[in-house]
This record gives sequence, C-alpha cells and structure tokens, in this order.
Amino acid sequence: MSEEQPIRVAVPCRACLSGEDLDWLGDGRSVSLALDLPTTVEVLPDGPSGAPERTDGDWPEQVWAFLGERLAGAAGPPPAVRVGSEAPAASGLSSSTALIVALFRAFAQAVEEAGPDRTPDAVLVQWAYEFEFARFNGGGMDHLAVAEGGALLIDGRERGLPVVRERLEFPEDWGVVVVDSGTRKNTADHIRTVRAQLAAGDPDLAAYRAEADRASGAAWAALRRRDHEALGEAMSRAHAAMRDFQGMSTPLLEELRALALRSAALPLKLSGAGGGGSLVGVCPAADLPGVAARLADALRGPFPGARVIPARAAPGSRSARAGNRAGGSARGRPAPPPGHGRGGLPIGRAGGGGRGGSPEGF
Repeated sequence: MSEEQPIRVAVPCRACLSGEDLDWLGDGRSVSLALDLPTTVEVLPDGPSGAPERTDGDWPEQVWAFLGERLAGAAGPPPAVRVGSEAPAASGLSSSTALIVALFRAFAQAVEEAGPDRTPDAVLVQWAYEFEFARFNGGGMDHLAVAEGGALLIDGRERGLPVVRERLEFPEDWGVVVVDSGTRKNTADHIRTVRAQLAAGDPDLAAYRAEADRASGAAWAALRRRDHEALGEAMSRAHAAMRDFQGMSTPLLEELRALALRSAALPLKLSGAGGGGSLVGVCPAADLPGVAARLADALRGPFPGARVIPARAAPGSRSARAGNRAGGSARGRPAPPPGHGRGGLPIGRAGGGGRGGSPEGF
C-alpha cells in the first residue's frame, strides 16, 4: 500500500421501502433502496507516529480475524483505519452493514493490491453476510442493497443471502426525505422476538408477512411505472402492516408521520425495525428543498431531537466496486453540502466503528 495514498472505500446506506424481515423469514418480497449517505473506510499507511486514537469498538479486529482465515495476507494486527458516515447511527438505514461491507472491501484491497488476483466482490459480500449472520442471526437484504445500489426487489430466504428478483435505477427526478427521529433502534432484540414468533407459529406474524408482501408488490409496480404517489401509498401500507401486526412503530414515530402529512403532504414509512430510527419518504426532486424546509420548520419546536436529511438514491451496478483511493469516489460523487456529512471518526489499529460491537446501528 502506498504511504502517500490510503485506500478509501465508500458504501451507501439503504432504506427499506417495504418488507422488513421478509428477507430472512422466506416466502416474501422486500423492496430496498440504496441511499447516497455513505459510510467510508480508509486504510491508513503505517507510520512511526500519529496513529489515530483508539475507540472501544472492535469491528476492524473482528473483520480482520475473519479474513485471516480466508486470505493469506491478512495476518498479524489489522491496519489502522479511519471511518466516517453520513447516515445517522442506529437509525434503520443499515449503517452498520455498510461499515462491515466497507471493511471487507478495504481490507481485501489492502491485502491483495500487490498481487495478480483479487477476491470477487460477490465473495466479499457473501463473507460480510456470513460474518454478520453469525453475530446477529439476521437477513441479507442489507448486504445486497448496499453492495449493488439502486432499487432491489428481493425474494426472501430463511438462510443465506436472499435472491434479487429484479433491479431498477431509482428515477433521477425523485428525491428522498429521511426524518431521523433521534431515537436509537435495537435490531438484535427485534430479531430475537420475531424468531420466537416464527417458532411459535404466531398468527400476527403470518398476517404481517402476507400484507407486507402485498405492499412490496405494490411498491415495485409503482417504481416500474415511475409513479411516486403510488409508491408513497404502498410505503404507507407497508408501514401500517409493521405497526398494526408487529408493533414496530412507536408513538413518537407516529407523531412524526402525522406532522409530515400536515406540514408537507409527505407520507413517511419507518425504515427497519427495533423501536426507533428513521422514517423515509419520496417526492419529486424539484420539490425536495421546499418539502425538507417545511418539515424542518415543523419539527423545530415540538421535536428538537429529530432532524431532516435530504437524500438521493445511490446508483450502482453488480460489477462496480465502491472503493477507491483517498480524495475521490469511484462514482465521481461530489462533496456533500456544508453540514450534511458527519465527518471522519478516527479509529485505531485495533479500533472499531465507535459502536462497541453493537448491532444497534443496523
């Protein structure tokens, strides 16, 4: 690795437009959308001094140990890395999975850049899924969504990466509004609860699976027709199934949804599960600044802990890797507007993502 230019990898986060949990429950469809709120990992060149401050997280150590069993060059302590993210943590936007995928890509590139062969990206994504499944027993929608970009229609599987049935680029003239509630999720607890429901044959879970699958079908049909109003209706239907059959929403999230309808006529859907997190909505890109401003004004008084994040879809392809050298992006992504990004989080040689190994950042 060059001492002047650290390896830099950027991976988008994802919003779930419909079908939470169906990716690992099986027999159901989910719709995901990659968002251009990336998590970045830089593998820093070794130096005699100035190493980044260590944090209490250990994702790099764990990923490096996993790779050490599969790649000959991943021996000894992990390289020093620096991590940054534009997605709020523990918000249902899969920033933890984005971090894990980015670590796999960056470490593999650091190990293999001098050699003639590179591990295919599909293998790295599979490894990232296996790594995360062993710890949290969840699904693989997030890994596919952040690795492939665009919008995906996914057929669930009870174990293993789900199947991408169809893929679309999100319309360029649509924007995405993220409303971060400021409350953290705990996805690990949610997965344990749902797996217990599955084992017990819970009828509410069966009803949720059927209704969420129908909502996913409606959402995908709306995407194919490029009908953002129909997509909003399908996302609202998916949210209602989450709330009414599975109790995934909270009073705060419902208040935020009602406020968005009153102030900006924008339907919002909870993304992810676990008792908090972010809501997402879709509107014409030309309306995005005004919608975001009206929502921010409405939130300012009664909900000071919430914030509005205008976003766009992250395009991608199966063959494109998100990584590149520091100072640029593989997709030519421009710098975020002032105040939009969260900045870099320094992480030491044995450091992690500042999340203490917690699954709450899903």
